[in-house]
Amino acid sequence: MQFQLIINMVRLSPATDMRDVVKHTLEMVQMADEGGFAIAWVPEHHAIEMTISPGPFQLLTHWANHTNRIRLGTAVIVAPYWHPIKLAGEAALFDVISNGRLEFGIGRGAYQREFDRLANGMDQNLGVPYMQEMLPVLKKLWAGDYEHKGEYWSFPTATSVPKPIQKPHPPIWVAARDPGTYDWAIKNGCNIMSWPLSRPFSEAESYKERFENALKANPGIARPIFMMMRSVIIDERPDGIENSIKAVIKLSAQFENLFKNLGGVANGFVEEVDITKLGNRDEYNPAMLLENLIIGSPESAIAKLKRYEALGVDHFGYQANAALSYADQKRSLKLFIDEVMPAFAESKVPMRGAAE
Repeated sequence: MQFQLIINMVRLSPATDMRDVVKHTLEMVQMADEGGFAIAWVPEHHAIEMTISPGPFQLLTHWANHTNRIRLGTAVIVAPYWHPIKLAGEAALFDVISNGRLEFGIGRGAYQREFDRLANGMDQNLGVPYMQEMLPVLKKLWAGDYEHKGEYWSFPTATSVPKPIQKPHPPIWVAARDPGTYDWAIKNGCNIMSWPLSRPFSEAESYKERFENALKANPGIARPIFMMMRSVIIDERPDGIENSIKAVIKLSAQFENLFKNLGGVANGFVEEVDITKLGNRDEYNPAMLLENLIIGSPESAIAKLKRYEALGVDHFGYQANAALSYADQKRSLKLFIDEVMPAFAESKVPMRGAAE
């Protein structure tokens, strides 16, 4: 099983200098690069300090200029916010700049708040057909001249300038949860990103089952890479678990606000909703978090991760928790690299997966 780093630039207080956030995030990516992680991912988000990434390819270029071998990806580009020609060109340019290190993740978008501001208030669920129209267009633009007449975009003959280094195109990833998305992703040669949030292991099993069912429904298509991510905090100190749980809950209270459009955002800072009043509050019970997330000592992390390896997860996503201090974030990642990853060093899968 290989490992990926999912890391956001997060600013939790106006007192934090944005330059320090940029510096720290890069240092985490450099640690992952030197430690043998396969991929580091950057999201796309706008007008919120909880996840700062208005220009994903700008940030990836910064990382590429300061790393050596780690592959760098978008998790995910939000299809409705882009024009296909612009997206094809920007993605290809980064592939050139990074010498072919781009992993291209695309999705529908996560937060209605962003759609209210960037997409004239359209329902975020409509992001799915935008994504499904966008992806084939990108492949054709990366290949050469192409004219498009679709439901969401229409344009005369054009091509991607530049073209990506990777042929026929960079590996493509789709964030998948419902069975229809799994089926569509596999039909279109995409690797799979999955995230069971803080739900029980049975949620992970259900995603793997959807993946296998989609493979069976599409015989003859190459097996893509199946990735699953969870929040990870490695800390064996006496108060480590308590501090880790607090950090998870702090960010979760902001995530639930944005995910369900429950509260306010002031000057970019997201209000923390009271998760004890949510319908899914059991997902944030400390005992449940400790059981379902990768929290605790290196030994406990290895035991938990062995279940994902046995399930058939190809890549596991280390979701870094930015509510920890910078020192504790780095400490956790170093412990993971030094004491957890060696337990999985023998199992490798091809990087390109079905996108080849």
